[in-house]
Amino acid sequence: MHDVARLAQVSVSTVSYVLTGARPISQATRAKVLAAMAELDYQPNAMARGLASRRSRILGLLMPMDERGLGATETAFVTGAASAASAAGYHLVLSPVGGGDLDDLRRLATQRMLDGVVLMEVQLADERVAVVQEAGVPLVLIGRTGDTSALSYVDIDFDQTVREAVAHLVGLGHRRIVYVNHSAATVASGYGPALRTRDAFVAAMTAHGLDPLMITAEDSAAGGRAALADAFARAPELTAVLAMNETAIFGILGELTGRGLSVPDDVSVVSMVTSPQVAELATPALTAMTSPGSALGRIAIEALVRHLDGAGSRLHQQLLPCALEIRGSTAAPRSRHLMGADQ
Repeated sequence: MHDVARLAQVSVSTVSYVLTGARPISQATRAKVLAAMAELDYQPNAMARGLASRRSRILGLLMPMDERGLGATETAFVTGAASAASAAGYHLVLSPVGGGDLDDLRRLATQRMLDGVVLMEVQLADERVAVVQEAGVPLVLIGRTGDTSALSYVDIDFDQTVREAVAHLVGLGHRRIVYVNHSAATVASGYGPALRTRDAFVAAMTAHGLDPLMITAEDSAAGGRAALADAFARAPELTAVLAMNETAIFGILGELTGRGLSVPDDVSVVSMVTSPQVAELATPALTAMTSPGSALGRIAIEALVRHLDGAGSRLHQQLLPCALEIRGSTAAPRSRHLMGADQ
């Protein structure tokens, strides 16, 4: 910066103001400084500037991941968040920090490498929240804990989403609908979406005077096949499957084919919290409750930036439902199924 200042014949503080925008600088002076930077091939050190301003301009998106990595639906959350961060002048770092990585998270938060954090895959009792709060790092959730009274969050409106999915199937004439959730271990861990959809499914089915049946499934194609076999063992007259397990959904479809059943003539299938890209991979293309992932990622970052800039002292709490997109995997049940359900 001293070399740039000498070449441009300005003060070091003027060079700093041109770089940071902290004070207005005339266009002529700015042009001289930028010309000197270009001549000297000067690249500002972002980390050094961050130390001086106590800002890293880096936001963290903390999202637990396994060996499967990110699917198209999860990627939409990330791309929405990354785009919003860039538009606000921040970099976004994706970190696979889950509930079992609290020491790693504590180090990350206390080292002040991140200006703010967005947490994903939130459990009802999520220990990561307390770790980030204790470090004094601004925080927004994509998801909800059990107690959200002091937290900013954006999340899917699971009550409305499940209610609309069930209403779609009931409106077609289905009476025996099975819900395939995430794994039993995921449900037991307190994973918010798994528990909220479970409760919403019971409420929606009960409101229609129908018997709710939920089956858990491992997050794999094999898990989907096993879950559907379990479903038929417990409800042989089923005519529709509602699933919120993208990895298992293709196993469910494969098991139906293996049993000589066609979709949607014999069994209708609705996939919940799904991206259009995943829905279109299936044959037939899946009727789906389409995830608002990109919007949720964007809104979470925008809320976090408002907190950082002091423009958002109030909590941001918002729910967005999934949107029903009807494709080829749902239809009215065949009359023989209706007869079996009425007996």
